[in-house]
Order: sequence, then C-alpha cells, then structure tokens
Amino acid sequence: MERIASFSVNHDVLEKGLYISRIDGDIVTYDIRMKKPNNPENDYLENGTMHTFEHLFATYVRNTKYSENIIYVGPMGCRTGFYFLVRDKISHKEVIKLLQDTFAFIADFEGKIPGTNREECGNYKEHNLQGAKDTAKYMVKVLENWTEEKMIYAK
Repeated sequence: MERIASFSVNHDVLEKGLYISRIDGDIVTYDIRMKKPNNPENDYLENGTMHTFEHLFATYVRNTKYSENIIYVGPMGCRTGFYFLVRDKISHKEVIKLLQDTFAFIADFEGKIPGTNREECGNYKEHNLQGAKDTAKYMVKVLENWTEEKMIYAK
C-alpha cells in the first residue's frame, strides 16, 4: 500500500501550531497540533479533555458564518491534536482567525457541554470541561501571532 500523506510528515520536528495538512479538490485539511508528538514527558490529550474539546469546537464552528463550509472536526488518534476540514471558500487567514475565536470561546465556556445527553452521544459520561478549557487557553497563546507563512510543515 502507498504511504499516506500524514505519515510523510516528520513528527520529530513538528511543533504545536496550525498547519495545512492537505488539499483535495475544494477541501482543505488543517492539522491543529496541540501537543508535541513523541514527547518524552508522554504528554498527550486526555480522552475526556479531547471529547469535550471536540463537542465545543464542532458546535462553535458550525454556528458561525462559515457553517456551510465546515466539513469535519475531529481528534487525531495519536492524541496530539485535531483535524479540521473546510471548503476552500474559507481563506487560510480566515481559518486562523476562526480558530483563535473558537479556542477563546472554549477557554471561557461555562455551562452544560452541548451534546452530552445519553441520546446525543455514544460516550456521554466521559468529559473533562476544565481540561478542554486549559487546552484552549494554551492554544490561544500558541496561535496568537500565527500567520499563513507558519502553516507549512517544517522539513
């Protein structure tokens, strides 16, 4: 089998941030790297944190003016970040701003996590709001001065 694009990225040099992972027709896949891959401290996103982050992330972006161009929000299996797929009608610069706003929303979120009733979620009990908020606060700082030029993977 052919090696897929995401396995061709050198994870040993990958830093926290926002990257263009791939472009397939009019769909752009962004790599939101929240943890340093293969870090010696074994610091990865905890399942409840990731789950809550995904609920808040998906709910927020699908309630913005970009909603019809949002394809997918989901965690990476390696627990170091998220994939964010959008139509190319949203510019890279707009995606940066959208994610800055999204993470600020998550960092300040109070109340009931959307989609956490038994009938709405297949694992409704495993959530960590404080973990999601802490992760978002950190990512707000990471993306604070992010630019389109920084969205290219280092070799």
